[in-house]
Amino acid sequence: MVLQFHGFDVKKKIPAFKNTRAAAAFVDKADLSQYDLSGAQTVRFEMKRKDKSINLRLPEELYDAVRRRAAHAGLPYQRFIRLALEHALATQK
Repeated sequence: MVLQFHGFDVKKKIPAFKNTRAAAAFVDKADLSQYDLSGAQTVRFEMKRKDKSINLRLPEELYDAVRRRAAHAGLPYQRFIRLALEHALATQK
């Protein structure tokens, strides 16, 4: 049930969860059409197997900057580097 206030739909806020298991249980049972999803963020799941690895030497300043940017983005730094490489290659086309 979506509430109405002066003719506008007022949707419920999604509660905070202590862990991913609690969030998954909520999503399994909830009618998400009743919730405000305007603040939702796209999540990218990496399903492809990573067959190759590289060893990369970086100046310490660059390494630290990458780690900071990855943390700010909420990503592990190696995934952040991989996404940056994918983005660089995709924009060259």
